[in-house]
Amino acid sequence: MAEQRAGIGATEAHGLLLANSFKKWTGRELVSLPEGEGSLSEALFEAPFVILSHGTEADPVLNYGNAAALRLWETTWEELTSTPSRLTAEPMERAERDRFFEQVTANGFVDNYTGIRISYAGRRFYIVNAIVWNLIDDEGVYRGQAAAFSEYRYLD
Repeated sequence: MAEQRAGIGATEAHGLLLANSFKKWTGRELVSLPEGEGSLSEALFEAPFVILSHGTEADPVLNYGNAAALRLWETTWEELTSTPSRLTAEPMERAERDRFFEQVTANGFVDNYTGIRISYAGRRFYIVNAIVWNLIDDEGVYRGQAAAFSEYRYLD
């Protein structure tokens, strides 16, 4: 658990980017934070659903995954946050994934995304009803994309 707790090291600023961008596109709160109980970064990391994000590199690298994401992908914070986002999908699924992310870029967000992913241990799973949104900072600068979902099923 100590290794997973490193994920809380994600700055409060990145947490605000995730939450504020989500609210901008959807009009909803990403997580509820009871007044006076913990930080936004803790609430995101401990959320009972998966939250992931990647940056803006030419081959975008994952820069955040909460505890649920680390468990689902069967990995560590260090490994996850050094992985190109495209590698979370099997090779035959990557073209479809790329087309989908182009839609998100153009529209700001898309909900009800479904797709097949693969964990670091090779376990395949089907994501159901994910919402994917663009990360936009306070100055309107594009900072990447994020996804959240609670429904998935293993295929193996």
